[in-house]
Amino acid sequence: MTRVSAILAVAALALGASTANPAPAPVSAPVSAPVSARVSAPVAAPVSPQIPVALLTDLSNGQTLYSREEHRRFVPASVTKVMTAYTAFKLIEDGALALDRRYLYPPEIEKEWYAEGSNMFLRAGEQPTIAQLLLGVTTVSGNDASEALAVAALGSREAWLTQMNANAEALGMRDTHFGSPNGYPDGGSTFTTARDLAVLGQALTQNYPGLYRRFFGHRQLTWRGLTQNNHDPVTGKVAGADGMKTGFTYEAGYTFLGSAERNGRRLVMVLAGAPSGAVRNASAVALLEWGFSDFEQRVLVPGAQPIGVALVQDGAASSVELRAPNGVVAALPRGSGQADYTMTIHYRGPVAAPIAAGDTIARLEVTIDGAPALDIPLVAAESVAKANVFQRIANGFSDWLG
Repeated sequence: MTRVSAILAVAALALGASTANPAPAPVSAPVSAPVSARVSAPVAAPVSPQIPVALLTDLSNGQTLYSREEHRRFVPASVTKVMTAYTAFKLIEDGALALDRRYLYPPEIEKEWYAEGSNMFLRAGEQPTIAQLLLGVTTVSGNDASEALAVAALGSREAWLTQMNANAEALGMRDTHFGSPNGYPDGGSTFTTARDLAVLGQALTQNYPGLYRRFFGHRQLTWRGLTQNNHDPVTGKVAGADGMKTGFTYEAGYTFLGSAERNGRRLVMVLAGAPSGAVRNASAVALLEWGFSDFEQRVLVPGAQPIGVALVQDGAASSVELRAPNGVVAALPRGSGQADYTMTIHYRGPVAAPIAAGDTIARLEVTIDGAPALDIPLVAAESVAKANVFQRIANGFSDWLG
């Protein structure tokens, strides 16, 4: 082939580059960082080996601080009531349910649920408000209060369950299903995972902070002269702890979804399947304390600093810089060095132009001590227009020349 014919061939290829270029494929690129030696080994998470499922997440940046079988399905027992509270909060915020509305407690619910497991001990003919029923759910884990709230809010248990499961789906709780408002044994219809419960805990505290503060974290509840204590093992024992819910059945073992906030940093934890309340409670207190005291917040990448680049297809530029809008902030074990974490960019590329500045086109995975800890969206730092004819010819020459 002559030089002229080769040039014409490259130009023709460039003019048809939108069809000739390969389809986007997965791309991974490590982000280099200065290496320093470990100063001291981090302290292991203080979770009893007798507890099969455990998870601790930092909601300030979405980081996983500790994980053990986080995707393993289990029966949540009364932790189910956190979704009952979330469902009520959503209806309240949407204006579909009023906290001061009264509900005439019917004989059929009393007959089925009076003194059946954890109870508010409601009696037929009483007229609690929605707010009082919610406190019965969140403070003393009332099975009766949960059933009453469901019927009072949407008219039937079935409609409430439909709404609970719709909320779970909307939150992305892909391994969760609710078969009751209270978590009472139902033959396995109700199940979840630690990761899904962490998602629920995040949504509850961040979407409805005012309602969360009003209805969670109470130490006791008095109804009709009967005072009962909350079984939450961390509120009042861990600084900043404010809930959320314990659970127990012989089928499920001892479970807990808990949270605490200090200096604007909120942690959410899940423990499931503990052999006893004592084992669960000790690990709950220790794990939250560990999450706050044994980690330090460190800025790995400032928000304005480029993290890497993504290749661009048919663009006025062949690549585009990537940034994390809020930077990369990680909780690292105290005494650890940069050798203890790695950052890797993932995207499907080349990314087809046009690209607008701020478009999310990649993600950054941060691995700490060999375990995935953070997954952060990366955006284009600037816009990249679609290539014009001359730019496509130039791009074709660049590709041809290697």
